[in-house]
Amino acid sequence: QVQLVESGGGLVQPGGSLRLSCAASRLTFSKYAVTWHRQAPGKERELVATILSTGIINYADSVRGRFTISRDNAKNTVYLQMNTLKPEDTAVYYCRAQWSRDIYWGQGMQVTVSS
Repeated sequence: QVQLVESGGGLVQPGGSLRLSCAASRLTFSKYAVTWHRQAPGKERELVATILSTGIINYADSVRGRFTISRDNAKNTVYLQMNTLKPEDTAVYYCRAQWSRDIYWGQGMQVTVSS
């Protein structure tokens, strides 16, 4: 059974850092395009970052320069390093993996940026 398990969420002060992990089981994660999304209450889901199997990376304007997406194929894990966090980054963060018609979502992790 395929699973995407997220970890690393929590409470952090403005200006702090957090690293989210998305670990895949029973699939070859390197074949998948992986994206990080976030959704705050009352707001639309936002695409935060993308990493393709080719290594191509893209970021939303709101996080460019602060967030870094990466993958460790040996560990079947994709990371989202979040630096210089702002209160506006507060949301539930989800990872998503897609290869052709196969789509999987992580369970979601709460990230709260507050003093």
